[in-house]
Amino acid sequence: MCKSMRILLVLLLGWAAFNAEAQKPNILFILADDMSYPYLGVYGNRNVSTPNIDRIAKQGMTFTQAYCSSPSCTPSRASILTGKYPHTLGEGVNLTGRLMSNIPTYVKLLLAEGYDVAFDRKGWGPGDFTKGGYAENPAGRQQVFDKFLKEVPDEKPFFFWFGSNDPHRMFPFARGRMSGIDPDKIKVPAFLPDVAEVRSDIADYFFEINRFDRDIGDLLKQLEASGRLANTIIVVASDNGMPFPHAKANLYDYGTRIPLIIADFGSRIPKNTRHDSFVNLIDLTPTFLDLAGVRNQPVMHGKSLMPVLSGASKEHRQEVFLERERHCLAREAMNKQAGYPMRAIRTRDYLYIQNMRPNRMPGGDAAIAGTPSVYGDVDGGPTKAFIVDNRLDPMVKPFFELGFGLRPAEELYVIKDDPYNIHNKIGDPALAQVREQLRSRLEQWMKETNDPRSGGGGDVLDEYPSTTRAWITMWGIVFVDEK
Repeated sequence: MCKSMRILLVLLLGWAAFNAEAQKPNILFILADDMSYPYLGVYGNRNVSTPNIDRIAKQGMTFTQAYCSSPSCTPSRASILTGKYPHTLGEGVNLTGRLMSNIPTYVKLLLAEGYDVAFDRKGWGPGDFTKGGYAENPAGRQQVFDKFLKEVPDEKPFFFWFGSNDPHRMFPFARGRMSGIDPDKIKVPAFLPDVAEVRSDIADYFFEINRFDRDIGDLLKQLEASGRLANTIIVVASDNGMPFPHAKANLYDYGTRIPLIIADFGSRIPKNTRHDSFVNLIDLTPTFLDLAGVRNQPVMHGKSLMPVLSGASKEHRQEVFLERERHCLAREAMNKQAGYPMRAIRTRDYLYIQNMRPNRMPGGDAAIAGTPSVYGDVDGGPTKAFIVDNRLDPMVKPFFELGFGLRPAEELYVIKDDPYNIHNKIGDPALAQVREQLRSRLEQWMKETNDPRSGGGGDVLDEYPSTTRAWITMWGIVFVDEK
């Protein structure tokens, strides 16, 4: 038997074993809002308390190299729904853009397969889903989980998206310290100044993660009470990274690398296991459909995780591609619509980034007349305020430049030496071959996926209107509906 035939046989046997217990499992998809990968107990963090997530992790597989497709809510959630890269979704590429109803989503396909589908709290968005031709949120109808469980017949499979608002800003000030989190024990990421204001801000962020975990505990109790826990696949992830400078809305690891756990309390998925090859959240879409037994799936960029979950394969992706377009309306250009387009490739050893319009401010302009925006692509809060207010201080200026200053057209980071992505090695002669290889691979991917930015163009992506105007002030985010 040839090697390729043996591999195929292993995959088929793994698939059969996976589906032996139940053909149509329930799926509970739990999505955090703005949580970077290190900040769960299962990833080794001791400043947070996440016993419920840790319990789920023991029942399944924890992924250590999972990434969102875009570090911004709307495009990230659109790519999860469709299994496609944001730049292929037209106006869905931008924050507060629109997702057109003629694009296939797992929600539509699961409904056709006989699933009951609903969500609670934050589904697709922010944005006006009606302007994409939807009568309700693309994530399904909205309903609280316990009521949903009572109404779904026992024999009917379900898919439920619990979209938490945690740990998105704004945080209750000093709530972290008041809840028992010691700011002095927190390890501050190297791209932020290690000062009391930042430590306190991170402690408040951790408080919201703790609250997210408590909500998950309630979901588990409701599942257990309904008798459906054993037949439910549970997926825990985040749409993008932490809302701090140099993280969210950036292609650095703390903006794109997120937690991912897939588990069940039955016997489908290997217990208490870890998977270290690369995963993109677009991979969830075909995974959901495979779990549900949907055979006629649309063409997607996502790659099903079923071979990994079944134990038939130890490898998934060798690399991930990342992108970002307009986040908030934060720049004086192009009728105040200009974004900050970026593309990147992340491998085991390197992160290579292309900044397509390096003449624009990556954090947004300092102030835009007639709007409340102050470096509006960076979420407001004590950390941002401290850095901006003290930007002329020689000790703070390097952090201001990392979060808000102009950037070169290309960036290259050596992960082993620089896990926080702060030392750009693009000009290092010793890395010239690496730079050329990564640049070539990124440009190839852009061509293969018909990226409008391929070849230096793509300004049409800047021109797409927002369905909701979004600005971020020094202390919070402002959304204004445009009717």
